[in-house]
Amino acid sequence: MSTWFITGCSTGLGRALAAAVLGRGDNAVVTARDAATVGDLAGAYPGTALPVSLDVTDAAQVAAAVGAAHERFGDIDVLVNNAGYGYRAAVEEGDDADVERLFATNFFGPVALIKAVLPGMRARRSGAIVNVSSIGARRTPEGSGYYSATKAALEGLSGSLRKELAPLGISVTAVEPGAFRTDFSGRSLAQSGTVIADYAGTAGRRRKEHDTQHGTQPGDPAKAAQAIVTAVESAEPPALLLLGQDALATYHQVAEAQLAEVRAWEKVSAATGFAD
Repeated sequence: MSTWFITGCSTGLGRALAAAVLGRGDNAVVTARDAATVGDLAGAYPGTALPVSLDVTDAAQVAAAVGAAHERFGDIDVLVNNAGYGYRAAVEEGDDADVERLFATNFFGPVALIKAVLPGMRARRSGAIVNVSSIGARRTPEGSGYYSATKAALEGLSGSLRKELAPLGISVTAVEPGAFRTDFSGRSLAQSGTVIADYAGTAGRRRKEHDTQHGTQPGDPAKAAQAIVTAVESAEPPALLLLGQDALATYHQVAEAQLAEVRAWEKVSAATGFAD
């Protein structure tokens, strides 16, 4: 029996993952800003579910939540940094306070939790860390520059962390979901109050009032949850786990376009050294 610590379990992928883990008999620390929103999971699995209120931007709450997990279950075997939200704005439209809040939740919150669980994992020389990113980190769509930046930062951190922890028996996996039928495009999507007309044809087209995707996304959160469990339990958890056919297609499109451009400019790139 493993103990999972999962953030952002009130809805969406986090809730689906918590349900999957609990359904298979594992322990789960099920966190949300308001623990009452995960009370049904705790009621269904009273012996193995621990509901905890957690705002990942609050250092005291992070410490208290990890402490509660240790007190109830002992070791934390798997940390899943899933809590986060989207933000739509052209880069010029972004509000400084909004952007700071976004990074605090999507990047610095996961960092705080990683630092809180690592001492125990290092002592045992075992554990798994899963950082939920987004295909947006790779696709970088207009109007999502700040959100994409938070996820790109999380993936950069994950890559270095994986190399640091591999010799200690701890795996790190970044997960890039495509579009899944969650609240991401609804309740979990914020946007700038500033609107600049010059961006109407780019970032403006992706503002919430123009978004028709909510509720029709192709991805099934329950199947995504099972994929994450499979990856974590594999003999060699992947550095990157793509979720969804749309994520796979985007990955290939972006990689191929980037490689073509690198090849087109490789002579210029290579001609920057001192002449022999």
